[in-house]
Amino acid sequence: MVTLKSKEEVAIMAVGGKMLAEVIRNVAAEAREGVSLKTLDALAEKLIRRAGALPAFLGYRPHGAGKPYPATICASVNDIIVHGIPTQYKLRSGDVLKLDFGLRHEGFCLDAAVTVAIGTITTEASRLIEATKKALLLGIKAAQPGKHLGDIGAAIATYVHGKKFGIAEGLTGHGIGHELHEDPSVYNFGKSGTGLELVPGLVIAIEPMTTAGSGKLVQLPDDSYATADSSISAHFEHTIAITEKGPIILT
Repeated sequence: MVTLKSKEEVAIMAVGGKMLAEVIRNVAAEAREGVSLKTLDALAEKLIRRAGALPAFLGYRPHGAGKPYPATICASVNDIIVHGIPTQYKLRSGDVLKLDFGLRHEGFCLDAAVTVAIGTITTEASRLIEATKKALLLGIKAAQPGKHLGDIGAAIATYVHGKKFGIAEGLTGHGIGHELHEDPSVYNFGKSGTGLELVPGLVIAIEPMTTAGSGKLVQLPDDSYATADSSISAHFEHTIAITEKGPIILT
């Protein structure tokens, strides 16, 4: 069931979103050669708690997962698309790192992700990162009141496919609020004018997840998802609210 948020609730989420954006900036700045994923995770937890919020991912059990999530962030390297668990792996030049963050502030969740290039990456990887970032912005731009979820997916897929990249199959954005994942699912493909109508008070996480290959994926034993053909992947995400004047980015 889709639950709309009041203007007051959106205002609370906007405060949490600003907190999360600051955490993301600081953690992403520390993502460089020689730094372990565990180090980034510890920093994220420290910064979230210092801001007076709580890590939304820690202990969360998403649909299809075999066990609760054991970390504050998801840190997914190269062919791992999402839900990579932070380990002692130390980043190397050429890595493509996806960092996914969740924060809970005054009973509301916020969710956002970025992809970070470590050292010198390939031209293909650089193109994929830029295409995915642009696809997110186009998806947000399409999220106008009176439009539909299909308009968001169509905007994302048209751009990504136009750049000759793939959309990760089976992975979607989502509604968000009191719970980290709420209705509706927000697909990264679709047909314009179809699906749920976008109305003021709807808060969703839009998150294109792309691949340099086919888009087919596999679920690994640790519940992370990787590209089936081992191709590089990228991921960007914002939590947004639909308002009478258009979409606003909360994170």
